[in-house]
Amino acid sequence: MKSKSLALFDLDHTLIPIDSDQSWGRFTTEVGVTDADEFLKTNEAFYQDYCRGELDIAAYVRFTTQAARLMGPQKAQALRRRYVKEVIEPQIRPQALALVNAHRERGDHLMIVTATNEWVTRPIADCFGIEDLIAVELQTDEHGWMTGEIKGIPSLGAGKLTRVEQWLRAKGLQLSKLETTFYSDSINDVPLMSSVNHPVATNPDERLKALAIDKSWPILDLFGQA
Repeated sequence: MKSKSLALFDLDHTLIPIDSDQSWGRFTTEVGVTDADEFLKTNEAFYQDYCRGELDIAAYVRFTTQAARLMGPQKAQALRRRYVKEVIEPQIRPQALALVNAHRERGDHLMIVTATNEWVTRPIADCFGIEDLIAVELQTDEHGWMTGEIKGIPSLGAGKLTRVEQWLRAKGLQLSKLETTFYSDSINDVPLMSSVNHPVATNPDERLKALAIDKSWPILDLFGQA
């Protein structure tokens, strides 16, 4: 990392106006890999837990990777390519690309930091031309395919801050010594937002919006929603 300034972006509902985990799950039900009714019911329960800050991330990752694990690497990777083309690419808005590019042109080092797993989010980060991705890492079996279990510290809540600090330490850097910006929509990301120089509440949920107003953090309505 050559730059002394770091621009961090959450992904779901921040750079894209949808949840990539949920949209991947819906996509797999549409093609008949998983049962639609069961998916919707279980997913909604996990989503409510997330909103309350009570998500069992290990159970959720097992749930969200189930379809890919059932298909196996070849079929899953082919379906993921379809998913990115048919679902994700139409959701990448010019204003999100412009935001990323503004930081790129300024010379900032770019990184996506997301609580969604690396298998779903790696090709989405590629769509933005962002090489560095901190996401939930997945354990693999002897064949190199995901097991559904998490490897290391999940990048959820305070885990995002921990993972960013680990990444920087590996490069001999400290968060406090850099000029840092972090864009996020979620109250769950307050630990990292509170640790950067420039937190930006981006398309914020109601609790984050209230906190941002209280702390005089900038609020960015990236997608023109009320």
